[in-house]
Amino acid sequence: MRRRTFLHRFLSWPLAALLPGAAWARMPDYPAVTSGQPLVFPRDYGAHSSYRTEWWYVTGWLQTDADGAAAADASLGFEATFFRSRPALDDANPSRFAPDQLLFANVALSDPHAGSLQHDQRIARRGFGLADASEADTAVHIEDWSLERNADGRYRLNVATPGFAFAFTLAPTQPMLVNGAGGYSRKGPLPDEASYYYSVPWLQVDGVLKRGDDSNRNAAHVRGQAWLDHEWSSAPLAQDAVGWDWIGINFDDGGALMALQIRDKAGRKFWAGGTLRAADGSTHTLSPDSIRFTPLRQWRSPHTGAQYPVAMRVDAQDVHLTLVPLMDDQEFDSRATTGAVYWEGAVTAFPADAASTGTANTAAKPAGKPLGRGYLELTGYVHRLEL
Repeated sequence: MRRRTFLHRFLSWPLAALLPGAAWARMPDYPAVTSGQPLVFPRDYGAHSSYRTEWWYVTGWLQTDADGAAAADASLGFEATFFRSRPALDDANPSRFAPDQLLFANVALSDPHAGSLQHDQRIARRGFGLADASEADTAVHIEDWSLERNADGRYRLNVATPGFAFAFTLAPTQPMLVNGAGGYSRKGPLPDEASYYYSVPWLQVDGVLKRGDDSNRNAAHVRGQAWLDHEWSSAPLAQDAVGWDWIGINFDDGGALMALQIRDKAGRKFWAGGTLRAADGSTHTLSPDSIRFTPLRQWRSPHTGAQYPVAMRVDAQDVHLTLVPLMDDQEFDSRATTGAVYWEGAVTAFPADAASTGTANTAAKPAGKPLGRGYLELTGYVHRLEL
């Protein structure tokens, strides 16, 4: 186990064990997400510390230089998410140890040769040189794990775990996708059930991936394509909702699709939405009625017993996709940090028959050439997601 200082362990202990009850006497004044507030850059690349919850979420597909013609059969998936949370702490607490901001990070590598998701996680409170999230631009870190945006627009991602390490440059090749109405992204029927949300598809990845204990010997130059989401809000998940299904797909023709479906307690669509960029560069906001996620194949986790629809049909307006996972076991247990257990995995998008709706538990049988690749996230299948 990696050595940690006593100070780091102390600052990462559960909040309830550290603070007297008086510290929780008054809830902070979380700002609401409202429509008609345009995103402003570079300011909105940075953290929004007054809001309750925020994350920067990077997912992508990788190929090593040695893969050559077999690159499609030797693909890897990766993800790195940095979360910022403002706890329900009395702002008047004068203690420098009061955790006014918490930082979390979840990182993972999807390697079919390993057979299951390799992942790691961290948590720390802001300050003391351990963790921070800048409000000026994207610059978030927990110890030596970091995601930063350079002045030229490129991102740098650095992560090192006992089993793998990333040192990537992520270069934008397209304008961002501003989701919803100018960045105001609804997550339910009530106006305040919303977030501010933008995506950066088609990031070109270049860097070094290290795998295994002997990281110097197992270092490889990799290239690939990635997707970045940045989202912040003060609203909890709607009371009638339990979780969501989400995709971010980079299409081979240069297009991109973000689509999400929030599910109710019966597993039905509670809300949905998305943004589609066509091959010609035109961007279309998708209505809740135009989005549908249909399970095609279920996988039961040997780790938690949860059952996930790892193969999906997704209908998004005139786009009809069958999603096939890079591998089934891409479940992430982050109960040590964020408290959630979810499936988050690399998927390939194939064309789906526009006339067929599919049925649950049937095998996904894609036909034709792949249309693109991306990530599928499935939350709320173990227990209700608490933001």
